[in-house]
Amino acid sequence: MLKSESESPVFLKVKCIDCENEQVLYSHSSMEVECQVCGKTLAEPTGGKAMIKAKILGVVR
Repeated sequence: MLKSESESPVFLKVKCIDCENEQVLYSHSSMEVECQVCGKTLAEPTGGKAMIKAKILGVVR
C-alpha cells in the first residue's frame, strides 16, 4: 500500500496482487478503483493522491 510517488497527477500502470491483471489508473483518483478481473480494490481516494494497493509497474506516458 503506497501513495504514488509523483507529485503531479499521472496515469499509472499497476498489477493486481491477487490475479496479476495489469491495468491503468489515475494517480489522484477521487473514486475507489477495482480490478477489472477479480474486483480487488487497487486504489482508494485520500483527498489528494490515491492510496495504491497494487504493484506499480510504471508511469504511462
